[in-house]
Amino acid sequence: MTLLLSLPNPANAPAGPFAWSLLLAAAVVVVSVVPLSLGRSRADFSLADLQAPRAMFDRLPAWGKRASWAHQNCFEAFTLHAPAALLCVIAPPGAAIAVAAAWLHPLLRALYIGAYVANVPPLRGLCWALGLTCTGVLYVQGLTTLLRAAG
Repeated sequence: MTLLLSLPNPANAPAGPFAWSLLLAAAVVVVSVVPLSLGRSRADFSLADLQAPRAMFDRLPAWGKRASWAHQNCFEAFTLHAPAALLCVIAPPGAAIAVAAAWLHPLLRALYIGAYVANVPPLRGLCWALGLTCTGVLYVQGLTTLLRAAG
């Protein structure tokens, strides 16, 4: 615990971009409900469907199914990104690449949802890969900062 409290902040690097990245990434997960809800409305969603909302998957239009998959993937991406962003909040890296990765991740994830729902696989794959790379950059930069402070 004392290590975390005494971490040097390289060049007084701000933690703000990483906290915002975490908040915006969470917002993307919430926003991913919008196309899924629209797909459900096209599948005649009723109160009876609340008993088993996933059971109506086969009634969704093709784009609604993709919206469901995009929504599920948002949770998967968030579980990887959140610890990386928190690591950089605790030990803010001074590298501009880390700040760029923090801002790009939520943007790429939002584009991913649009590309998935619109059925543009190359763009979807690119957004997914670049978003994952941004998360990797945050892990590397945050861990590097933390290890330098500890060593």
